[in-house]
Amino acid sequence: MIEVDGAIGYGQVLRTAIGLSVLLKKPVRIFNIRKGRPKPGLMPQHLTGVKVASEFCNAEIKGLELGSTEIEFVPKSLGVVEKKVDIGTSGSIGLLLQTLTPFLVFTDAKLEIKGGTSGLGAPSVEYLKHVTYPNLSKLRIEQPEIEVVQQGFYPKGNGIVRIAFKPSKKLTALVAYSRGKVKQVKGISIVGSLPHHVLERQTNAAIKVLKDYGLDAEVVPSHVKTLSPGTSITLWAECENAVIGADAIGKKGVRAETVGEECARELIKSLESKAALDKYMADQIIPFLAIAEGRSEITVEDVTEHCRTNMKVVESMLPVKFEVEGNKISVEGLGIRL
Repeated sequence: MIEVDGAIGYGQVLRTAIGLSVLLKKPVRIFNIRKGRPKPGLMPQHLTGVKVASEFCNAEIKGLELGSTEIEFVPKSLGVVEKKVDIGTSGSIGLLLQTLTPFLVFTDAKLEIKGGTSGLGAPSVEYLKHVTYPNLSKLRIEQPEIEVVQQGFYPKGNGIVRIAFKPSKKLTALVAYSRGKVKQVKGISIVGSLPHHVLERQTNAAIKVLKDYGLDAEVVPSHVKTLSPGTSITLWAECENAVIGADAIGKKGVRAETVGEECARELIKSLESKAALDKYMADQIIPFLAIAEGRSEITVEDVTEHCRTNMKVVESMLPVKFEVEGNKISVEGLGIRL
């Protein structure tokens, strides 16, 4: 059984370890889960992620309970199904997909997931659709079809996303030293159950910051009904070698203009680094570089703690070694497939 020390990071450790366990069909024991957090151990959203992953592979699990700091996960045969998942309230759909994607990219699974479409510390569904999966396609991963049926904000959530995966045959190494020239900048600005002027202010503020920097952006405004009021904005720049992205969510007491401006400035900061991937995409791509065939070499905006955590988890699960030089990450992938 593979042993993974959860003390090296937080929820990211659990998500990556479980996803790779299913892919590899190897049992894993994760201990010290979320050690150092004010409330250590499994939270409701973590329980759901592990449970859903287990249902795809008929896994046996020990320790799957609220507050548990240790679990054993023993996967069996992978069964591809059409599935409806209710994370509960505003649990992040994006974080659940981080757990499932490493093995579902090799399948034709179809999911309908209910939960939060954006939230603190989690990629928005729009970021996944327009940044994460397009970048993963550089490794010859087939892009899934994603339909956002309904937006869902904290605390009530109730967002609904449908995603249909297409089976990838084999992942190949990625070599990308820079993003290349910016071809176009796009975005989507979403406001749920708030006055229309909130949407206009958030959208226009982002467009103005980008325009002042010299970037013409096509930002689509979307005014929707949600159980809980909220806002989000996701921006992305389609470049020659990659897609650079940023997202932000509205917070109580924060002006809509500020949300739009901050997202735009974050995108600009990522673009100014000239790196092939922004800092959020950097940690998301790590498991896929390890399972792709051949030597990958990429530059990232920043080697964050999340990124370093993911490298440590992958190294504990697979016989690979990541090399970090400045903002360049290299690894010899194994060519793993289902």
